[in-house]
Amino acid sequence: MSSLFNFSSAGHLVFGCGSVGQLGQLVARRNLRRIFIVTDQVLETAGLLARVTGSLAASNIEFTLFNGGQPEPSIEVANLAIDQAQATGCDAVLGLGGGSNMDVAKMVAAVLTHGGQVQDYLGPENVPGPLMPIICLPTTAGTGSEVTGSVILSDTEAATKVAALSVFFRPNLAVVDPELTLSCPKKVTADSGIDVLAHAIEAYTAVDWHDLPARLGEGVISPFDGNHPLGDCFAEKAIQLVGEHLSTVVHQPDNLQAREGMALAATLGGMAFATSGVALIHAMEYPVGVALHISHGEGNGLLMPYVMQYNLPTRVDRFAKVAALLGEDTSKLTVERAAQRSVELVDQLRADIGIPCKLREIGATEEMLPSFAEKAFAIKRLMRMNPRDPTEAEILEVFRQAF
Repeated sequence: MSSLFNFSSAGHLVFGCGSVGQLGQLVARRNLRRIFIVTDQVLETAGLLARVTGSLAASNIEFTLFNGGQPEPSIEVANLAIDQAQATGCDAVLGLGGGSNMDVAKMVAAVLTHGGQVQDYLGPENVPGPLMPIICLPTTAGTGSEVTGSVILSDTEAATKVAALSVFFRPNLAVVDPELTLSCPKKVTADSGIDVLAHAIEAYTAVDWHDLPARLGEGVISPFDGNHPLGDCFAEKAIQLVGEHLSTVVHQPDNLQAREGMALAATLGGMAFATSGVALIHAMEYPVGVALHISHGEGNGLLMPYVMQYNLPTRVDRFAKVAALLGEDTSKLTVERAAQRSVELVDQLRADIGIPCKLREIGATEEMLPSFAEKAFAIKRLMRMNPRDPTEAEILEVFRQAF
């Protein structure tokens, strides 16, 4: 059993509208002069890259650009960025975009610092030491990658997603400017926002830190420590903010107050799950996302109510609190009814913002489900965080309910 928990986040977090304007000064104060930027063509066209490079140029910071970022990036995309970065002589790596670009930036920093290849860093705590400075600027309110030690990439050969997890992947500097999310398309806003809720709920309902099964190897700090009091602080606020702002920001995309609320929710959700962990929702989404080419948030949002229903018997009190945090008056409800309301509220929110409700709607066939269950069950680092210990057959049944 675990007898301790850990917490860490970005070395320096700057949050607020217009904060991207401070980027150049923040970089210069760290005596950094050559920045390798990982982004994508969509953000370049939208003008967000220009806001970043303009701030850097104003402080005489040189930069080189990789704009080949892609949603749900593959190991091959990370290798392309690494190859380009190695010739630049950069002294820091900056990820601008959603979690996809930020995660690629983290992997670039690892290989530039310690050599080797992407595969050397996959799994928990395979980074041998501190990395060259990592700077993250999210343009979506979703992954929380600006404060986490996670890198998620698609393994196209294995048709699933792989993770690299280390305290050294946590960015040295995170600048969270809600104005950068204003250009987010409606679907990206919805997918990213429901992802925040998945992070916060899984962190909030994960196995308790003092009940966590034995760690993944002697002498190695597990990347996830289970549900703990500090993580609760972040998860509860993130859930509350999603309840208050997600529907508004999807239907009123220019509402800056809602954008700010969701940007904060994403960062807090990242702080929650980065040490408390994520579990069965994410394990089930990984093979689905790769096979069906959907966004991570969309997959998580689709699967979330079904996994919540499966986990509900072991976390009744927690799910009852989730309902209250989402805005439900639970004062006259039994704890069991309040817990069930949490599932219903997430289902309603999912439908309201346009997240599909069934796997068949996104191209799944019934024949795919056993393979999905097998691959999800094999992700032991996530299985051990789930409050209910699932068998492969039980995971398959949850997939069938979601089909």
